[in-house]
Amino acid sequence: MPIHKPNILQIDIETSPHTAYVWGLFKETVPIQRLIETGRVMCFAAKWLGNKEIHFHSEWNDGHENMIRRAHELMSAADGIVHYNGNKFDIPTLNKEFVYYKIPPAAPAKHMDLYKVVRSSFRFPSNKLDYVAQQLGLGKKTAHEGFELWVKCMNGDDVAQRKMQKYNIQDVRLLESLYKRLLPWIQNHPNYALFNPELKRPVCPNCGSTHQQSRGYYDTKTMRYQRFQCQKCGTWTRERVNSNTPEQKANTRVSVK
Repeated sequence: MPIHKPNILQIDIETSPHTAYVWGLFKETVPIQRLIETGRVMCFAAKWLGNKEIHFHSEWNDGHENMIRRAHELMSAADGIVHYNGNKFDIPTLNKEFVYYKIPPAAPAKHMDLYKVVRSSFRFPSNKLDYVAQQLGLGKKTAHEGFELWVKCMNGDDVAQRKMQKYNIQDVRLLESLYKRLLPWIQNHPNYALFNPELKRPVCPNCGSTHQQSRGYYDTKTMRYQRFQCQKCGTWTRERVNSNTPEQKANTRVSVK
């Protein structure tokens, strides 16, 4: 029987900087009156888990509003969305663009911020995506000239815009590789068991594998749980001992970190 999979979207945005008048270069607070132009999404790359195609949309190829609407469509089709520091940056930035164009919120989805996973579960010297990815042997970001690349893109430089596209797409590839490595550490993953209630065997909530090994019990003050470990991705789960039906098991099967 085939396993039904949630739609998992990896997404990464690139934004332009704010533009403002300043009197000095050091430790200056810029009041709102001196703000000339606010930063905006310049482009984004996205990829569905298990699909080779990478979506890239930009204001220079699609127009700004069409680009934003495409991001909204992709996010609304997702059961889970993977990003890096997206809870604080990518998602609120996109939400700002949605409300600007009178677009309603994207459909609810499970947000998996890998930056939060890295910070909470590990102690790397740096939590930057490029550093963590290289430490785990997953590759590295595309090299570029720095801030000047953003300036060139804003000024319509075709070569710079192609380089930005390459840079953005590589970030999504790194994001997917890191997601796969951190899979057993992700706590708020869309639960595969809820997508497969007809299965009578235990299902890993994070990867959908039915290869689960019973590993003793976990007791609370009022309940006993059977512990399992996925033999494919390593995720730990638990299930109420008194769960009898597949529906009950699907609703009580949660990952444990």
